Amino acid sequence: MSDAVWLITGCSSGLGRAQAEVCVDHGFRVVATARDAAKIAELTERAEDRVLALPLDVTDHGQIALVIEQTKARFGRIDVLVNNAGYGYQSTAEEGVEAEIRAQFDANVFGLFAMTRAVLPVMRAQRSGHIVNISSVGGLIGFPGSPYYGASKHAVEGFSDGLAGEVAPLGIKVICVEPGFFRTDWGGRSLHRTATRIADYEATAGARHANSDRVDGRQEGDPRRAAEAVVAATRMAEAPRHLVLGRSGFEGVVADRRRRLAQIEALEEIALSVDFPEGE
Repeated sequence: MSDAVWLITGCSSGLGRAQAEVCVDHGFRVVATARDAAKIAELTERAEDRVLALPLDVTDHGQIALVIEQTKARFGRIDVLVNNAGYGYQSTAEEGVEAEIRAQFDANVFGLFAMTRAVLPVMRAQRSGHIVNISSVGGLIGFPGSPYYGASKHAVEGFSDGLAGEVAPLGIKVICVEPGFFRTDWGGRSLHRTATRIADYEATAGARHANSDRVDGRQEGDPRRAAEAVVAATRMAEAPRHLVLGRSGFEGVVADRRRRLAQIEALEEIALSVDFPEGE
């Protein structure tokens, strides 16, 4: 649909900002949201008749409901929801801070759940729509130094699997986007980190954190190209369940999945041995 309505969360910077800009350039109608609406007000200047910039904290259910109502009042429908709001948190499992862990899950997981629940009645009535959940390569592969962030994105992946099966008969499609390293603020201003102070973890989590710092600002992934890839995915006749983006991410995921499958198949005899004998 050339005039599709896109509702995008977390548009103040990074992948969300790029997605909003690309969608405006494509001529779509766009509802761009961010906790601080002043940071996205400029988007409305590009096409005042097609762009609505609204304040939204995805952990605030009242704001979510208001954004849905304002979107329906302005455009009458929602064709694509991009659940992009969220942030990274780096810490070892042992050194994780309870408040930081819960705050991240509120944004990355429960906020995404709440946005999806709010949009589903609209898409069900339309019998159409795309729900695009911005996951991560870390949602498919767990990395030392960020087990809690990985857990939040694994939760998004599991949720998306179940959701996809429920809504497919209703004409609604679910896509998880799994970016690798992209040139955004993820590893800079937006990153929350609990310092690794236990020496036993320096070679694993510490090394991972050091690498994040080293590549920040020089990541290979281009946010605008990622946004174009998301648009292309929503135009496919069969929407992909996974859209892994970036060379390093793609190669890492493919290699990881091959290793996992080989390990599972190697244990076939044990796996099948635990069932009751046939006939019992």
